[in-house]
Amino acid sequence: MPRGRYSLHDPHDHTPLGEEHFHCAPGPTGWRYVSQLTAPAGTAPAADVAHGAADGPSVTGSVDLALDELGRPVRLELRAADWRVRGAALDGITWVRTDPTGAHATEGNVAAHAFTGASPAFLVATSRLLRLAPGGPATRVRLVALTAPVLAPRTVDQSWALVARTAHDAGTGPLMVDEYQVSALDTGERYSVYIAGDVVLAAPGVELEDLDTPPSVFP
Repeated sequence: MPRGRYSLHDPHDHTPLGEEHFHCAPGPTGWRYVSQLTAPAGTAPAADVAHGAADGPSVTGSVDLALDELGRPVRLELRAADWRVRGAALDGITWVRTDPTGAHATEGNVAAHAFTGASPAFLVATSRLLRLAPGGPATRVRLVALTAPVLAPRTVDQSWALVARTAHDAGTGPLMVDEYQVSALDTGERYSVYIAGDVVLAAPGVELEDLDTPPSVFP
């Protein structure tokens, strides 16, 4: 069960967005990822300051994502700034979004394949869903994007291609690293994502800072 820490930043101006402390593991029926997000060092949400809880890292959100053996999201619970989204693959992608007061909840459903967002978990999840072959053609995928601070859903289309799979010496044996080329079909933006097993090594806005055990190897 890998445990580690990602640092997150704005991919355009590199403004620090905080850290994501995670653990994840494959199981007999799929894969699960759980994490807590904390504010950048030296900052704290206003609610924390008001309650005198500004010492130490401030928790700003969380991710709990479970996939089935085909890479489909069977359960998602996402929190950010008191907003909450619960969702799953059901007749496409279905979710319920709750406002910070808890007084209102809105439901949504679109013909899409999975969720995406700022968490590296979604990059691993998309790669598991597509199961691409190295050097094969790019595959188009429709995703529901949920991003902080209000987790408003937005449908996006992306193109994924697995351009290379390279073995690296990790000391305990070869570590297979997949390099994906991802394209946003609405803007034409193109970028690379590097994934080893169920851990993102590098991606726009994402840096792996700590990892206590090697990435899990999917069957």
